[in-house]
Amino acid sequence: MTSAAEKSTSRKNRAAVNRPQKSDPDRHRNKGRRDDHPGTVTAVRGSVVEVHFPGELPEINSRLLTGQENHVILEVIVHLDAHRARCIALTPTRGLTRGASVTDTGEPLTVPVGEELLGRVFNVFGETIDDGDKLDAATRRSIHRRPVPLEDRTTQEEIFQTGIKAIDVLAPLERGGKAGLFGGAGVGKTVLIMEMIHNVIGRHGGVSIFCGIGERCREGEELYREIQDVGVLDNTVLVFGQMNEQPGARFRVGHAALTMAEHFRDEARKDVLLLMDNIFRFVQAGAEVSGLLGRLPSRVGYQPTLATELAELEERICSTRGGAITSIQAVYVPADDFTDPAAVHTFSHLSASVVLSRQRASQGLYPAIDPLQSGSKMLAPHIVGEKHYQVARRIRQTLAEYEDLKDIIAMLGLEELSQDDQRTVHRARRLERFLTQPFFTTEQFTGHEGRSVELEAAIEGCRRILDDELNKYPEKAFYMIGGIGEAEKQHWDETGYAEADTDGNDGQPGDGDKDEGERRDDEGSSDQEGEDGEDSHAAHGDAS
Repeated sequence: MTSAAEKSTSRKNRAAVNRPQKSDPDRHRNKGRRDDHPGTVTAVRGSVVEVHFPGELPEINSRLLTGQENHVILEVIVHLDAHRARCIALTPTRGLTRGASVTDTGEPLTVPVGEELLGRVFNVFGETIDDGDKLDAATRRSIHRRPVPLEDRTTQEEIFQTGIKAIDVLAPLERGGKAGLFGGAGVGKTVLIMEMIHNVIGRHGGVSIFCGIGERCREGEELYREIQDVGVLDNTVLVFGQMNEQPGARFRVGHAALTMAEHFRDEARKDVLLLMDNIFRFVQAGAEVSGLLGRLPSRVGYQPTLATELAELEERICSTRGGAITSIQAVYVPADDFTDPAAVHTFSHLSASVVLSRQRASQGLYPAIDPLQSGSKMLAPHIVGEKHYQVARRIRQTLAEYEDLKDIIAMLGLEELSQDDQRTVHRARRLERFLTQPFFTTEQFTGHEGRSVELEAAIEGCRRILDDELNKYPEKAFYMIGGIGEAEKQHWDETGYAEADTDGNDGQPGDGDKDEGERRDDEGSSDQEGEDGEDSHAAHGDAS
């Protein structure tokens, strides 16, 4: 029979296997390749490979090579005992068999860093995938690095303008901060990211790095051409972990892009714009890795180490005295459930949250940004100014009141509301349409020429709508425009009269304020009356 001591030891060993093991990023001191005591593969289960080393085990996060011509790359995740380690495969394990030799490289995953990266496309291993020349001579750095200590970090109270009205006015981004674009499937997260690339990279003085986590190959190719067309490819680095790659590769590609960004911030002392699409795919890849390793899932099937893994990535995105990393991240929300653990944990790391609404997308209000759920820590009077802050508050108040009135309108109709409530509804509907905007990246689909709007112009347009200065213009005049001057010009082109009142009625509806449809009806009535008069005269002549 098994003794109590043996049972206790067995339980401890099983607990050690399921417990995530941490690695000190500074342990790898370029030990070099260790071919003197190679290991062997003892088990292959999908992307999980167990290896045995007769001597010293490789460190956690070490990179191992195995298979024919060392085509399989492994990363050590957990030590099972003194001679066995469990690894995750970063490349397909097709053709790998038990007994295959395993070589410890003595170092973790590394990626190239430096100015020669600009204009190139890389995978998680730092290999170029754009059919260009290889960067064999480039300096390489481990992707596993500690965050910057708190005493070395700096904060900036400066707005990062995007040229998108709804974001700059209601949820301004922080230069050197982290912003998230939250939304379900098909509400426009990737389109919004691409529009920001178009608007921001051109006037961004530093380096831009795009990290595609679980990206479709088609989206990556479109993004490359978009950046090339804008003419900023020479200041951009693209890193992709595509959705057809192993979960281990998708799980590490975010760290690879961050390592490149940290070099430009710390050594080159430049500001870096880091765009990541999609953070949820990073969490999803971590859940796949955790499940493959046999760890018990946590809430809603996510890995028990979700908060730790996300923090290891997010906490490296910060600003120092030498430079800043401004990060904009797309976050997929499963089933539009914002209480999902992946979304909740991501919220806690961000300084601005832009929430995309499926209801607004169904109404054709693009970008489908929800002005009531979106917010930013930067929207404070001492940062953005009193005027900006008060206008943003009045916008939210007006839209919130309109939201409360929608049920009454649906049941009783707009005419049953008081005069004050009717004015609130008209303001809110004009604001909703003014906050729409045609994008440069969707010109070929919408037929609308793209617009980038300065912050002051967007604030002034919203203020004029709130102050009822533009009541004479129909709601459609505010839809899919840039600055408020376009609404005035469009209304002038359609109606043929200027904004100023020429009939002295102080903006009240009169003959000069009739819209095109009313004037057309009047003209039709006059013509009809003339025809009737002619007919009556003719009839009178015949009778006489």
